[in-house]
Amino acid sequence: MNKTELIAVVANRAQVTQKVAEDVISAFTDTISETLGRRGEKVVVTGFGTFEVRNRVERTGKNPRNGELIKVPAQKSPAFRAGKLLKEAVK
Repeated sequence: MNKTELIAVVANRAQVTQKVAEDVISAFTDTISETLGRRGEKVVVTGFGTFEVRNRVERTGKNPRNGELIKVPAQKSPAFRAGKLLKEAVK
């Protein structure tokens, strides 16, 4: 399912227009991105899951073209951990 299909399903279930559903989904994703990016805080949606920032340490990697060793710098990456209700729904 892509974003357009998600918007259509949400609009249908919530009995709102697709524009309203798109605005809500965009606000949701923008808020999560802002909270993780600027503030570095985690976002907990009870029953669904937790969005958080994880710190990846610097490591040594290998260039697949020539086998040369390279340093991969430390970085932050977004992560999602599914909640209990979501895990049960997928089973």
